[in-house]
Amino acid sequence: MSPAEGRSRPGRVLVRLRRSPVPWERQAPTWREAKPALIAEALKRAQSRPSGNWYVIGASRDLPPGRTLGITVGSTEVVAWRDGAGRLRAGPGVCPHLGAPLRDSPVRCGTLVCHWHGLALDGGPFAGWEPCPAFDDGILLWVRLDREGGGTPSQRPYVPVRPRLRDAVETVYTGVGRCEPEDVVANRLDPWHGAWFHPYSFVDLTVTATPADGAADGPADDDAFTVDVSFKVAGRLVVPVRARFTAPEPRTVVMHIVRGEGAGSVVETHATPLAPDERGRPRTAVTEAVVAASDRRGFAVARAVAPLLRPVMRASAGRLWRDDLAYAERRWELRDSGRFPG
Repeated sequence: MSPAEGRSRPGRVLVRLRRSPVPWERQAPTWREAKPALIAEALKRAQSRPSGNWYVIGASRDLPPGRTLGITVGSTEVVAWRDGAGRLRAGPGVCPHLGAPLRDSPVRCGTLVCHWHGLALDGGPFAGWEPCPAFDDGILLWVRLDREGGGTPSQRPYVPVRPRLRDAVETVYTGVGRCEPEDVVANRLDPWHGAWFHPYSFVDLTVTATPADGAADGPADDDAFTVDVSFKVAGRLVVPVRARFTAPEPRTVVMHIVRGEGAGSVVETHATPLAPDERGRPRTAVTEAVVAASDRRGFAVARAVAPLLRPVMRASAGRLWRDDLAYAERRWELRDSGRFPG
C-alpha cells in the first residue's frame, strides 16, 4: 500500500493490511533525500532558539511524595522532591553544610533532611542553599539552571500542545547515551532513516515536506518535517499516519500525529546533558514522553488498562532508542574524531 492510499480524514480510524510487503532491501533508498546540509541547517535553527534555561530531569510519576530525585545536569548537581503540598521543589544537590549528596537524603513531611547532620531544607533559601525554579507539567519534571543554560531565563519551560491527560494514555521512557544533546536532536531531525533503521516498527515512509520547502527562518511550527509512514502493528497489519516533526527549542523535538489513527497524539524527545563519564566523554539523557489519544470508541478501554499498557509502550520506545542512541553515539564519535561526513 502506498502512503497516499493510507491517508485519512482527521479523526477517522484507519488500520490497513499491506497487500504487497516490500522486502527491506528493495524499499526505495532515502539517502539522496536525506541531505546532510538540510539536517544540519534544521539542527542549527533548533540550537538558535531560546530554551529559557529549562532542562527535563525526569518523569512526574517517578517522583512520588517522600522520594528524592538526584541528577547532574552538565556540571550542576540537582536534587528534587515534593513538599508537603505535593509541589515540586529543586535546588543544588550539595548540602551547604559539609557537601553531602542530598540525593541520598530522605524526605520527611515534605522537608528534605540531610542524612549527614540533619540539616533540613523546606525548598526555600537557607544557609547559602538557593532553590532552582522547578516545574511539573503533569508528565515531565523540569528545572531551570541559569548558569548552566546561559540564556535568557523564562518563567516556564516550553511544553508542547498535548492531548488532555484524562483523554490520553501517557508513558515516559528514559535512556542514556555517550553523546551530546545535539546528536540526539539531529537523529530526530532525520526522519528518512525510519524504515531503514527501524524496519520492525515503520514501513512505507515518505518525507512529504521539509523546512527547505517552507519558511526556513520562520517559527518552529513553520519549520517542520512532514512524514507519511505506516506503523507496524502485527504481521502485515499497519496503521498509516501523517506525522510532523518540529524542534521548538535546542534540546527538544516533537512529533505530532496530524492525520490518521491517533491524530493529536504526541511524542516528545528531550535531551538533557549529564556529567561526563570516567573518561571525560559526554553523556546525554533522552527522555521521551508518549501521549497517545484516539477518537476510537474502544480507546476508553485502553485508558482503563493504562497501567498495563505503559510498560508495553516503554518497551517499544526502548527498542527504538537502543538503535537511535547507537546512531547518536556514532555521530558524536565521528564529530569528536573530525571524521563527520556532514
